[in-house]
Amino acid sequence: MAITVRTPATKPPAKGIPMGSTRKTALVAGVFYLITFISIPTLALYGPVKNHRDWILSSGANTGVLWGGFLEVIVALAGIGTAVTLYPVVKRQNEGVALGFVAARVLEAGMIFTGVVSLLSLVTLRHDLGGTAGANAAALVTTGASHVAIYNWTFLLGQTLMPCVNALLLGSLMYRSRLVPRVIPVLGLIGAPLLITAVIATLFTGHAHALTGAPALAVLPVAAWEFSLGVWLVVKGFKPSPITAGMVAPGTSPAHGDVAV
Repeated sequence: MAITVRTPATKPPAKGIPMGSTRKTALVAGVFYLITFISIPTLALYGPVKNHRDWILSSGANTGVLWGGFLEVIVALAGIGTAVTLYPVVKRQNEGVALGFVAARVLEAGMIFTGVVSLLSLVTLRHDLGGTAGANAAALVTTGASHVAIYNWTFLLGQTLMPCVNALLLGSLMYRSRLVPRVIPVLGLIGAPLLITAVIATLFTGHAHALTGAPALAVLPVAAWEFSLGVWLVVKGFKPSPITAGMVAPGTSPAHGDVAV
């Protein structure tokens, strides 16, 4: 008589590996960094209000300025998000520098908001006074020019100079901790001094115009640093590093991919 032996059913493999805490942190920070690039269209959206001194007296849609302001508000908040998200990790390398990075991001966001308010105020003035009979056209043009000047200066200091400060602070932390390939923070550490030099040169001209010509090329390494950092954090996450060794979430082992290679 044949005896049939039943073996225990093999447990099906897990459908997916749980995402660890540091991998989530890297992913969120990377997404925030990529979001900061959505303000690029504002270069065109703000064109009419920045290039026409009598824009406040003209008629037409305000859609471009409104959308530009909306995008820059998102950028300001995303910038703060990058610092707040990365702080618990990079503070393990140097808490003082990490805190400085958070403060610099908040200051940058404040400058962005100031610039946005200056242009949105022109929309209100255009709507309420631009087409009003008896309005002082010369005064409105002067007011419009002053608001545009405020935006230009806050852009130079907030969205051109402050990213250099951020690159030096976070770049040094990333370089020392080796959380990402060193070539990425090197882009920021090299580009930041070049861009700072260009900003200072522009500052002493007395005209807060956008960087043009050769000085404009100094923007590229800093932009490449932020974009490549965002892409790496989204796709790969943090590299194995001593500062993340003790950050495994309860019930999650490094074998479950808490630190992405």
